[in-house]
Amino acid sequence: MWIELPPRRRRTFEAVRDVYEEKRSFAQRVTVAVVLVLLMVGLLVGKLVGIQLLQHDYYSTRADANRTRLVPVAPVRGLIYDRNGVVLAQNQASFVLEITPEKVQGLDDTLKRLASDVRITDRDIARFKDRMRRTPRYRAVPLRTHLSLEEVARFEQDRYEYQGVEVSAQLSREYPMDTQTAHLIGYVGGISEADYANLDPDQYQGLNQIGKSGIEQSHEDELRGSPGSKVMEVNADGRPLNELGYRPGKGGKDLVLSIDARLQSVTVQEFADLDGAAVAIDPKTGEVLALVSTPGFSPAPFVDGIDNDSYQALLSDPRRPLYNRAVLGTYPSGSTIKPFLGIAGLYYGAISTTKTIFDPGYFQLPGVARKYRCDRRSGHGWLALDQAIAQSCDVYFYQTAVNLGIDHIDEMLARFGFGKLTGVDIPNEKAGILPSREWKRRVYRQNWYLGETVNMGVGQGYFTVTPMELAQAAARLSTRGGGFKPHLVHASIDTATGEKREQLPEALPPISDVAPAIYDEVIRAMGMATQGPTGTAYAVFKDAPYTVGGKTGTAQVAGLRQDEAYAPKIDRIPKHLRDHALFIAFAPITDPKIAVAVIVEHAGFGATSAAPIARQMIDQYLLGKVLFRAPQPVVLATPEEQAPADADDAVPDPAPPAQ
Repeated sequence: MWIELPPRRRRTFEAVRDVYEEKRSFAQRVTVAVVLVLLMVGLLVGKLVGIQLLQHDYYSTRADANRTRLVPVAPVRGLIYDRNGVVLAQNQASFVLEITPEKVQGLDDTLKRLASDVRITDRDIARFKDRMRRTPRYRAVPLRTHLSLEEVARFEQDRYEYQGVEVSAQLSREYPMDTQTAHLIGYVGGISEADYANLDPDQYQGLNQIGKSGIEQSHEDELRGSPGSKVMEVNADGRPLNELGYRPGKGGKDLVLSIDARLQSVTVQEFADLDGAAVAIDPKTGEVLALVSTPGFSPAPFVDGIDNDSYQALLSDPRRPLYNRAVLGTYPSGSTIKPFLGIAGLYYGAISTTKTIFDPGYFQLPGVARKYRCDRRSGHGWLALDQAIAQSCDVYFYQTAVNLGIDHIDEMLARFGFGKLTGVDIPNEKAGILPSREWKRRVYRQNWYLGETVNMGVGQGYFTVTPMELAQAAARLSTRGGGFKPHLVHASIDTATGEKREQLPEALPPISDVAPAIYDEVIRAMGMATQGPTGTAYAVFKDAPYTVGGKTGTAQVAGLRQDEAYAPKIDRIPKHLRDHALFIAFAPITDPKIAVAVIVEHAGFGATSAAPIARQMIDQYLLGKVLFRAPQPVVLATPEEQAPADADDAVPDPAPPAQ
């Protein structure tokens, strides 16, 4: 309800209004508003000053980061050559399809769509997912390598559909000699999480592979190089538009190995389908001329990322192709140890060059019924050291070992490097076992028995060696106690400057207190073993145009009963129970240029299986061609079958007892 005031009352109400107060209040509000506006303007100006002046570099960098990308450039991995310039590891350009998992939405769908542009097999996918599990998600994982130009063109046409998928031109590692140098050169493979935990990330920018075995692993730092980078201008979607800058990396060094590729190839071929290992060393430098382990394997699948099924097939192969027998395999030395026992015997006075020992075909310790058999059931009769080495008489060295005692045996063999790592520049080397009293107490908590010393006389029992150890010992013997640490790299070459740096030989402590006459006697006996009519390896080396010091060996795998024939027909024995065949040699005797050790698994007698391979190796290295050809097929004869036919049941006329 509206009430209208009379005119008089209205005039009275207007008179009551305070006009001054209203003006003052309005002025205050205006002042506050002006102050607020000035504050806002001040803050805006301050922010602009901060952005444009004080923080210019920071925001400029962020702005550049939005339009540019710093892309790592992988260095070129160094090449690997043999001593004559033959390429053993090289790089080949190829297109690689890569996926960065953290950038992909719907991985399985992406893989399915990719198959319409690029040929992708189930094996490729299985291999990719296996590698993805072992690689950080922010790292690109190869899905396919060696894409064709047509496949690259189809992918580029639909590239906008694939987020986190790229095709890059990369260098792929190749090994021209394939299986022949797989254990020696090794291979590169994808970088796993375990690898990342132990490397410097800055040195692997742009790289997705690392040396996994062999020379590729042991000389990774030299071969890898240092990464570079390039600055790319990109659009809002991150696609590259232009290259704005480039900083080149430094390529890895090329390596020149001491290996002779032709010698390596010949050695592998001569093993054929036999399992075993061979090592050749230059006694004057310690350079490894050949390092063979058979069977081998192809490194190519490991470079691209081997799938799990293929890898498991290699692991379950009973011939163990991934096992590097040359530096990991440990075997009883068999009779190859006899020259070193001869040196020990002469050095400690346990035997002499004139004293003979009678061999009736067996050896017995006083008061012990057990018979330690000789390789010839009828025995060798009376023998001095030279014929004992040449004919490989077990009984002679049973007695020598007993005369020496385990302590003297252990001391001398250790000086030749047995039971120790040689230090060759290849990863995961293993040492053989040089048993001693202390070793047996530590390992078995038992005392040493005299019967175990008898076994040491023929390289059986606890004593084991690697092919690398045997080759080093043969090289040291050939130089009469000298020798150098074995090594595979002869030189490295800086690819930027061309500077070549050679590896200097590292001399081993000389065994110089052994009289020269002792070395001369043992080496002469080893010459009789290869080129004397009674020598165990005479049939192999009798026509060699150079002098050879050698020693055959047969390492027993399975023990025999006391009433069991020492050497039954070899074809009646299961292969896994057959003896290992061994042979060591060096040539020429007066000026040794090569020392070799050959071990052939489950192949019988050393003279018929291992010695022919050694002969062909020495032929190839000294003559440049192989003169000797073993009979085909090689007859796996037993030691008994090597003895003269009329000696099987004959008992030699006893001569006067040895003094």
